[in-house]
Order: sequence, then C-alpha cells, then structure tokens
Amino acid sequence: MRHMLTFLLILVCSFSAYSLSAQEKENETMVLIDTDMGKIKVKLFNETPLHRDNFIKNVNNKLYDGLLFHRVIKQFMIQGGDIESKDAPLEKHLGDGDLGYTVPAEFVYPQYFHKRGMLCAARTADAENPEKASSSSQFYIVTGKHYTAMELDKMENNNNKTFTPEEREAYMLEGGTPHLDGNYTVFGEVISGMKTVDKIQFVPTNEDDRPLKNVKIKSMTIVKK
Repeated sequence: MRHMLTFLLILVCSFSAYSLSAQEKENETMVLIDTDMGKIKVKLFNETPLHRDNFIKNVNNKLYDGLLFHRVIKQFMIQGGDIESKDAPLEKHLGDGDLGYTVPAEFVYPQYFHKRGMLCAARTADAENPEKASSSSQFYIVTGKHYTAMELDKMENNNNKTFTPEEREAYMLEGGTPHLDGNYTVFGEVISGMKTVDKIQFVPTNEDDRPLKNVKIKSMTIVKK
C-alpha cells in the first residue's frame, strides 16, 4: 500500500510539473517586429524573466520604433536596439547607444543555445563586463552557418565541452553560432519571418558592418499567437 501511495504521489507531481511547463509555454509573450524589409515574429522565453520583462517594457514604451539594424554580419547575426540609431546619418558610428543600465545574465544552457533564429542580448566585452551582463536595449538574431560533425568535434576538444545531441543536430542541419553559447543570454526565438532575417543579413555593409542603406524597425508590438 505504501509503495502504491508513493507511486501515485510521484505521478501527481510529474503531472503537475508537466501542466505547469505546458502552461508556461502557452503563456509565452509574442512580439511582432515590423521592419521595412518585412515582418519577424518572436516569442520570449519565460525561463529568462529579467530579459523578457525588460524587452516587454522597451516594446511597450515604443523604444524600438524607428531604430535601425545597425550591425549586420552574413552567416552570423543581425543586431539592433542602439537608441542613438534613429534617423542616424549613414556616416555616424553606431553600437554604443544604451539605456544606462544592464540586465544580469540569464544562461539557460544547454536548453537554449545559439542555433539559427534565436533572439539574444548584446553586451559589452568581457574585459569591462566579466559578469557578462546584457545591454538594456540592444539585441541580435542569430543567422549563423552550418557545421560539420568534424568541426563540432574539434570545438569540443578545444573548449573541453560536450554538445548535446540536440545541439549537434541543430548546428549541423539548421546552423548557428556555437562559440557564443554560455557567453550571451538567449531569451527568445523567431517563430516566423526568417526570410526577412535572411534578407537583412545579406544587405551590403560598410567596414563597421553597418548596412549601406538603413534597415529600419518600423514598430514592435506585443501580439497574440
């Protein structure tokens, strides 16, 4: 009888945990990024609440409306959120504009990693930011490249790490930027609009990786699924 009660308790706890997880997924916040090259829809992870809430605040405050994707690198990522980029002339250097505070790092690795389409927080370099705290406004979307099994094996050997089966499959079949894992917070994911992301990643850029023709975020809004 005691064993039966223990089994039932484990079953109830497991079901409750599954229900909570399913509810969290159901309640994930969706954001529509409307750019002058198309629309991108992202979901924000509840497992990174500081980044989620900060991003929602910025969206609701219309912070991103009119800002640019100011840094674009093919087979790597597209970056936006510099608060000084709105209406910035093409000769202006961008990348330093922020809100004057940082968001503590929230690494949920290896559950969330830098595969293609992930929404991540930009930050300053380790030398001045050893805690790897995130920018309060700047973000990037991973485009990345495909890796072979041999390349991933070499990265494991050189960095004393082991990729999960999910990581290996994603980096080989979808692509990404595995060298950023554990160094930058991943807090969301593109669920539609990667064609727009790809259009942006292939625009011509200058020596600072800024597009030669401005790529503007027309608006960001919280939307339903």
